Amino acid sequence: MLTMTTIVIFHSVLGVRRGELDAAERLRAAGHEVLVPDLYEGRTFDAYEPAMAFSRSLDPDLLYERALAAVADVPDGFVVAGFSQGSGIATFVATRRAVSGVLQFSGLNPLEWFGDEARWPAGVDSQSHQTEDDPFRDPVEEQATRDVTAAGGGLELFSYPGSGHLFTDPTLPDEYDAEATELLWSRVLPFVAAR
Repeated sequence: MLTMTTIVIFHSVLGVRRGELDAAERLRAAGHEVLVPDLYEGRTFDAYEPAMAFSRSLDPDLLYERALAAVADVPDGFVVAGFSQGSGIATFVATRRAVSGVLQFSGLNPLEWFGDEARWPAGVDSQSHQTEDDPFRDPVEEQATRDVTAAGGGLELFSYPGSGHLFTDPTLPDEYDAEATELLWSRVLPFVAAR
């Protein structure tokens, strides 16, 4: 019998788009409860440069504050997930709340990016899903792996052929990869079901 998990998905720098909504639909179809907080309060973008300019124009702590507020009433033990910039927000939330798993889509985040006091939650596993030639990919696999394993968790690093950043979003035709998207979900759904 499937045990329902609550999953909170944080959006990319482009705002809440089809990629996040498709992810929520897939997880709901598998029997889970899913929240997709809109940290931009309705703003969306079709290109990275204006989106990043908008994000940089905000108070540096504002998105973190909005993220924590969005999960304030979510019971402990949820899975936190995020796309790109949202993967960083998800990782931040995992250092502040009792979560059961962390999904990092189009991103991977070492703890040093969140200040000296940031600690990976004890025994919590994570997955990262990125394309091999993602132009935004940082070479932080070793440090991120050390962060998670030092806390008794496991980090699975999945690489997909290609260079699409948000490769699960069909509204970004230069990035979208249907085959990689299906492979990603074949890995994500068992991860979530095991939490």
